[in-house]
Amino acid sequence: MSRLATVELLKESMEFSAGHFTVFSRTERENLHGHSYKVRASIVTVIEGEGLSFDYRFYKDKIYALCGQLDKTVLLAGLCQYHKIMDEGDYHCVYFNNEKLLFLKRDAKILPIYNVTIEELSHWFLQNLLLDKNQLEHHRIQSIKTTVGNGTGQAGSAIWNR
Repeated sequence: MSRLATVELLKESMEFSAGHFTVFSRTERENLHGHSYKVRASIVTVIEGEGLSFDYRFYKDKIYALCGQLDKTVLLAGLCQYHKIMDEGDYHCVYFNNEKLLFLKRDAKILPIYNVTIEELSHWFLQNLLLDKNQLEHHRIQSIKTTVGNGTGQAGSAIWNR
């Protein structure tokens, strides 16, 4: 008989610091600012008689690598309906409500998300963890919940269920 177990990955080093602005409407956005983000994952899997669900270093390493991609950058929402991002030489230019915001390409990361919010970032992490279908099958993963927080008592989560 198989049982289910949840493995919680919430290492202190699963974090990144990034700048961003949230867009609220066609005419309103936050000023550019930054956060120290914390990432965690809850993975539900089958645990067999040997008392081992899977070698979860695979998912820790993936989260570390994803955090490294975002760390010390300005995050830009590539799918936002209220601004347009154009490449201009060494810069990403964000056009929003008669404003032109310039970001060096080496300092900015355009993500396939609709807004730079903790809930959208949690979906970005989740989608990246789900890319390797073979590992999901091999590790008998039943569910994954990713959570991204940017301060005490404030976090957003995304959930995938088989």
